Amino acid sequence: MYIKGNTRITGLFGYPVEHSFSPPMHNAAFDHLGLNFCYLPFAVHPASLKAAVESVRALNMAGVNVTIPHKEAVIPFLDSLDDEAAFIGAVNTIVNSDGTLTGFNTDGRGFLRSLKEHNIHPEDKTILMIGAGGASRAISYYLSRTAFQMHFSDIDRKKSDKLVSDLSSMVGNVSVLQNLKNLEQYEIIINATPLGLKEEDPLPFDVSALADHQIVCDLIYKTTRLLEHAARRGCRTLDGSGMLLWQGALSFELWTHVSPPIDIMKKALTDQMK
Repeated sequence: MYIKGNTRITGLFGYPVEHSFSPPMHNAAFDHLGLNFCYLPFAVHPASLKAAVESVRALNMAGVNVTIPHKEAVIPFLDSLDDEAAFIGAVNTIVNSDGTLTGFNTDGRGFLRSLKEHNIHPEDKTILMIGAGGASRAISYYLSRTAFQMHFSDIDRKKSDKLVSDLSSMVGNVSVLQNLKNLEQYEIIINATPLGLKEEDPLPFDVSALADHQIVCDLIYKTTRLLEHAARRGCRTLDGSGMLLWQGALSFELWTHVSPPIDIMKKALTDQMK
């Protein structure tokens, strides 16, 4: 990759960003297509977030991804949000169009593309979502429209109540689960909590109730203890690496208006994860 006088800059705003798999994934795609773009990680301290967003305009960057802890805090500094990001209340992609900054959230669509890639069809299914944070909101924005039923559980009952209330303005098939029992009724179970990032983390629910007709998904980008237990009980399992790939591919397309080379991005991501 050669940086030229007119190279368009994209990147990632987060704190920290050292662990990110996004730079090699995007730069491999730019190189493969011969696009005059580059992708850089920016460790943006929360106190500097406003200045960082202003730099997107000042430096005429094509746009950036946004990750923890800025996905919600960045919104007041943008000019507009698309409908999806407005509902979710979080942004993971900013697009700069001639100085106008628009916030998008590609997480939900990325998760759906990951399901499709693995021939998993959530339509008319009974789904349990563990966790009601930003990732859960992004995914349920789409899943609730076609699922037969969606139930939500979060240790913070206010969060799950709020999510169900917001979704109820669009659909009528959502409710808060009072307790994590009778899990065998769910065809798809999704862990949208951070539990599993660390080896010592407890499991998000009692896996002894799982049965081999179920699909268990974890949004964490690796095979977690939850997925290992679910696989041993005969469940079909899916980690979050596909969601990471596809949300990035959708961001790529927003910035470049070019179809992303999925195979190239997937290989770069897989190589980094090894």
